Amino acid sequence: MSLQDKLDAFKADFEAGKPPYSVPRSVIETMRRATAELVASGAAARALKAGDKAPEFTLKDPDGNAVSSAELLAKGPLVVSFYRGVWCPYCNMELQALQAALPAFQTFGAGLVAISPQTAANSRKSVRQNALQFPILSDPNNDVAAAFGLRFALPDYLVALYKGLKNDLAAFNGDPSWTLPMPARFVIGQDGTILYAEVNPDYTRRPDPEDLLPALRGARAAAV
Repeated sequence: MSLQDKLDAFKADFEAGKPPYSVPRSVIETMRRATAELVASGAAARALKAGDKAPEFTLKDPDGNAVSSAELLAKGPLVVSFYRGVWCPYCNMELQALQAALPAFQTFGAGLVAISPQTAANSRKSVRQNALQFPILSDPNNDVAAAFGLRFALPDYLVALYKGLKNDLAAFNGDPSWTLPMPARFVIGQDGTILYAEVNPDYTRRPDPEDLLPALRGARAAAV
């Protein structure tokens, strides 16, 4: 089953209110409204694309160690995934799929990092919950996400909904801004050029990790 098939199955159960989910229809409609508005805003079209130069970044892992994109790229191409946080089931399913694909990425000499705005404690939870063996990095205030063109502010009505659901992003992220990254995947070549970019303002839509392999194959061929 593809990653998107798994996401679609979860979404169908969630929206149908199947146990253990029991969400009022008004909540579903509010979430759909927010997604539709973000799609209509054209924000995804303004994100970085294949052929653009990727911004360099240095972020901390859950143990407080600095992880530099320049150092990672010195070893090989880099897969970068931006996700919303451990509270997002769609993100967790994607992280699990990336973990499963990690050996395939490594056959091309590629590294993998995932970036979210959440605190170190929540990143540690991401690692434990999803049995991850690649770096999870914290991006305070979504500043690196913004450099990639991914940061957006949640509308007031969605902030109110999240607060009502006790999904306090200000606490999760240690940041009062109520911003998130649009989920995105990038493959960055060793020269810093983006070889693959996929950005979707609909957080329920994610590519299969295998979709990144042609870009990694091309990066390896170019390096030979």
